[in-house]
Amino acid sequence: MKERLISVDIFRGITIMLMTIVNNPGDWGNVFPPLLHAKWHGATPTDMVFPFFLFIVGVSIVLASPNPEFTNDSFKKLLVRSLRIFTLGLFLNFFSKIQLFGLESYGLLAIRLVITGIVAYLLLTNYDRQKQLYAVLAVLIIMLLLAYLAEPFSDVRIPGVLQRIAIVYFIVALIYHKVSLKVMAGIGVVLLLGYWAAMALIPVNGVTGNFAANENVAAMIDRVFLEGHMWSSSKTWDPEGLFSTIPAVGTGILGVFAGLVLTKKRSQNGWDLLIYGGLALVLLGFGWNKLFPINKALWTSSFVVYTAGLACLSLALIQYLTETVKWEGWTKPFIIFGVNPMLVFFFSGIIPRVLSTIKVSGKGFQEFVYKDVLSSIFENAKMASLSWAILYLVFWFLILLWFYRKKIIVKV
Repeated sequence: MKERLISVDIFRGITIMLMTIVNNPGDWGNVFPPLLHAKWHGATPTDMVFPFFLFIVGVSIVLASPNPEFTNDSFKKLLVRSLRIFTLGLFLNFFSKIQLFGLESYGLLAIRLVITGIVAYLLLTNYDRQKQLYAVLAVLIIMLLLAYLAEPFSDVRIPGVLQRIAIVYFIVALIYHKVSLKVMAGIGVVLLLGYWAAMALIPVNGVTGNFAANENVAAMIDRVFLEGHMWSSSKTWDPEGLFSTIPAVGTGILGVFAGLVLTKKRSQNGWDLLIYGGLALVLLGFGWNKLFPINKALWTSSFVVYTAGLACLSLALIQYLTETVKWEGWTKPFIIFGVNPMLVFFFSGIIPRVLSTIKVSGKGFQEFVYKDVLSSIFENAKMASLSWAILYLVFWFLILLWFYRKKIIVKV
């Protein structure tokens, strides 16, 4: 396993572990408030997960290429990787809609798992890059044709978490490799200020400056381009929609600058500069919140700088503990999660759907364990719900521990 920057792996691991917990309660009706997203404006610890990961994407771009050189080969690698991440995310939205030969229950589950295995082999294994490009384009085109031409998939969601990661990764990596740092900083500022101006000044139904869920500019654009293919819980807007991906690029750019601090200031460990930058960004986010509220679903500009500031402070603390104090005894579980994030991202979207199909005493496996086992152990329903999430986290830890010991890192 090649040498890595341990603080970044730890930070990524903490983020993935938190994602695993908040996405997998035993019962969505019984969740501790910090483990839920803010209802609209504002932010909870759960709202930190996605921006922290996009921030790490920016950091990782620098670590992968401290002295950027842009060649045809590096562009093809970037393009293929971005397409693979996007297509993996899109497949997660397709999984539960796959139907074949009128099969039901375990027969249908078997078909879905076979197709998942084929997709995973095509998009998560390493082989000739040109063949990877052909394979990912074939899978992506098939799914897009199904989404827009086949009735069973007519309402499948197109955006998603992995899709946004792919787009941000592609754009930010291109910017990092093609322009100077001053130009990159300028692009970030223009994106954040431009998004704020558009959201505040473009009228929706004759009203400007409306940041309500269904009556804002981002939602309006989603309805124009993604009608019928948005988040099922809203149907009229998407938290990973098109327009709100613009400021998400800003999150990645801020991550790039944090990565530059870590690499250029490696002899001083860089944690002090991260603290100064983090505090400045948090204060800017709080101030901007008064004009453009901190909002994860809209990915507002204030949300970008606020969460990037917290990410800087978190990374600075980890960098200080591991590189300066040399206190590393607590780090192993987080590193184990941090070196294989794509494995968790993809299969953690598949496994809960599989478990809901497996029946025990007439209930899905998860429902059975939660209601018949954990609820009898914990009187507090929220604690019982959290205990399922922790069990699921332990399940993933055992899987990733095996991969770690075998020195296997799954990359797209």
